[in-house]
Amino acid sequence: MQLDLNLLAALDALLEEGSVTGAAERLHVTAPAMSRSLGRIRRTTGDQILVRTGRTMTPTPYAIAVREQVHELLQQVRGVLAPNRALDLATLDRTFTLRWHDSLVALGGPALLTAVREQAPGVRLRFVAESSTNTPGLRRGEIDLEANANRPGAPDIRAERVAETPHVVVVRRGHPLTRAEHVTAARYAEAEHITVSRRGSLGNGLDDALARLGLTRRVVATAPSEGAAFEFVRGSDLLVTAPESTARAVATDLGLTLLPLPLELPPATVYLSWHQRYDTDPAHVWLRDLARTALAPRGDVDL
Repeated sequence: MQLDLNLLAALDALLEEGSVTGAAERLHVTAPAMSRSLGRIRRTTGDQILVRTGRTMTPTPYAIAVREQVHELLQQVRGVLAPNRALDLATLDRTFTLRWHDSLVALGGPALLTAVREQAPGVRLRFVAESSTNTPGLRRGEIDLEANANRPGAPDIRAERVAETPHVVVVRRGHPLTRAEHVTAARYAEAEHITVSRRGSLGNGLDDALARLGLTRRVVATAPSEGAAFEFVRGSDLLVTAPESTARAVATDLGLTLLPLPLELPPATVYLSWHQRYDTDPAHVWLRDLARTALAPRGDVDL
């Protein structure tokens, strides 16, 4: 059976108005068009629906029996095809799973959680660790929102650049480099370095930038996160090169000093990524807006 949902609207109007003319006016169609719809409804249901009694139309027992059900079905169909996009944050009950780079969790996570709890106390946030390998969590619906330095290439994954920050040199207070009037590229290269890499890579784009100047550096260790690298740095003469925004957030508490990077290096970029299925989801749109604010740059720093 091939069903035409327009017949459901026509049947509802006919049962409510009790006449072809009234139903036609209600749906803004001509009386002949509504008469044809009534004929199709009669053939589909095998019932007359409305029968003439003098100058009026009287609903059949079947029509009376299904009138309320027809109206409810029509409202359900309209709710599916034209949903109400209003978002009631006070009653929103939902759990969002976020896979953010660990430094971004530390940088923007607390502000995001505070905003969420103030606006929608029934919402819960699950921050999960990044994997050492790329996973299709966004596509499978396991992850609602990602935040890291990578711009996904898949056509069904949306990505928005929400922040960028320069790289800085992070050392302990009293480090030999802090006593220099200017940190040159040569002195930077001569120091002992620790790199940040989930995969344990010893090299990165810094080595390419140094190579263009005819310089090389000595990397003595790698750490899986910036937080771990900062702990190595605070107790030694190692240095780490990190995004200014995340380094600045912990510099005072850890006794660290930030120095300008004496190299030409593109800024660290932060992307928010999500699957296209959530493009128009009101709750997801709301969460993305809060995440943008939480990850936005907080002004420049004097180095």
